[in-house]
Amino acid sequence: MIKRNLLIAILILCSIGIIKGQTVSDSLAIMSARWKVESPQKGIIHKYASIPRLYQGTQSVSLIEIDPGAGLKVDIAVSGEMKETSRIASEHRGIAAINGSYFDMKRGNSVCFLKVGNQVVDTTTLSECKLRVTGAMHVHKGKIKLIPWSRQIEKEYKGETGIVLASGPLMLKDGQICDWNSCGTNFIRTKHPRSAVATTKEGKILLITVDGRFPEQAEGVNIPELAHLIRILGGEDALNLDGGGSTTLWLSGASDDGVVNYPCDNGRFDHAGERKVPNILYIH
Repeated sequence: MIKRNLLIAILILCSIGIIKGQTVSDSLAIMSARWKVESPQKGIIHKYASIPRLYQGTQSVSLIEIDPGAGLKVDIAVSGEMKETSRIASEHRGIAAINGSYFDMKRGNSVCFLKVGNQVVDTTTLSECKLRVTGAMHVHKGKIKLIPWSRQIEKEYKGETGIVLASGPLMLKDGQICDWNSCGTNFIRTKHPRSAVATTKEGKILLITVDGRFPEQAEGVNIPELAHLIRILGGEDALNLDGGGSTTLWLSGASDDGVVNYPCDNGRFDHAGERKVPNILYIH
């Protein structure tokens, strides 16, 4: 009966154009998945599911839901040197964290716009602008806004106080799928491990990872699939972060040094394959 009601609800959503591009079976697979749920402290919910036959493969999805009403705050940490997401988060006494935006793997600097207070630390490279950077995180006084971004916006940006870190693409805005025509087609359509941050209508924050590069256990997703997944999970605004080997979701107190997803940088489907990164998004 529950599955039947879920299917009816999804069919109604499809009929009014809320869900596009993915199949009804994909939507049903997400909603009826056997999610493992834990709440390590007030305001934090951690969910994990291995979902077979989702987007033509098995998907390994991890999610941390944060309720700012519980006194929790969001922030961006920028490291002077590249370190694992878990290490940066621990050094900042975080409760939960996800890897940040794109960076130069040799030099360790952000290749996306980064402004801390009144100081512009890095600007977006032309190649990143053309490939995928259409959004940004603005964090101020413990709150986050996901905003559109472009080369023109960056040139004219005066901005509010706080931290701004560009990334992309922006996938959802006000519940609607964004336009990715300005982004690189291969990046949008190729399946990878993915990281994302989203906000809901109720003001909750979602940190989401989808593992990949493990065909039998974690296929990975493309951008339309990730946007669809986040919308089904309740996201209203959503921004794609650095993915691939950087994809890491961390929760203080969890086993395996707090890493709750399956990072792929070591080539093994375990929790030990973190890549060193220069910045993270964290909760404290």
